Amino acid sequence: MSAISPLVQVSLTGLPGLPLIQPGDDLGQLIVEALGRADLALQPGDVLVITSKLVSKAENRFCDLATVIPSSRAEEIAATVRKDPRLVELILRESSEVSRMRADVLIVRHRLGFTLANAGIDHSNVNGDGEDWVLLLPEDPDRSAREIRARIGALAGVEPGIVISDSHGRPFRQGTVGAAIGVAGIPALHDMRGQTDLFGRVLRITVTGVGDEIAAAAGLVSGQGAEGLPVVLVRGLRLPRMDGHASDLVRPPELDLYRSPMSGMD
Repeated sequence: MSAISPLVQVSLTGLPGLPLIQPGDDLGQLIVEALGRADLALQPGDVLVITSKLVSKAENRFCDLATVIPSSRAEEIAATVRKDPRLVELILRESSEVSRMRADVLIVRHRLGFTLANAGIDHSNVNGDGEDWVLLLPEDPDRSAREIRARIGALAGVEPGIVISDSHGRPFRQGTVGAAIGVAGIPALHDMRGQTDLFGRVLRITVTGVGDEIAAAAGLVSGQGAEGLPVVLVRGLRLPRMDGHASDLVRPPELDLYRSPMSGMD
């Protein structure tokens, strides 16, 4: 008779009471204070999933479209995709290549490597004067994750794993899901090659996108709209002790069988 597997439980807890983030705010301190108000003490192995919007606001990644002068390339693309030429200009500045475009859709390869709509630039939940204010993704999300982790560790005595998440669409699938764009203190990928399955067969190609799995799970709690829970505590994961990077999750173009030549950027 085979041994009974131990009970495995993973919990997801949204941290309530975080204030509206302003440029320059100390995210690490605000998160530790929110944990205290919720009577939660960090434990070794805990992971905090933080939405990219929270990080972008603290890092002052706001931009007023009124200050943006679109290039001729932006004007040309804007006519095709039916978007504000100033927004298109910002998208091009944040991107390395254009992947696909048609009316109401502009998908690009972001300078950080991943492919997504509008370079992740967002209008929603951006508190500014009028509709011209938008929010860009963090400049270097992996660095941001490391800094937040170190700050929380200094204040709380435990350095949690950190995942900075963003909502991405997927080719061939409807709907957006959480994806990891910044990682610290945990592996972004879990390479299981060389391990065995239930029947003793050696795994030869299994590499799990742990960072994305955690980001997607946390999205069930943090939501996409007015939920107001941009930080989620994930407890109960059993992960290898290693420090990964979200860039590990980006498939190199030469290994992407679905990639077709992308149009060059000016």
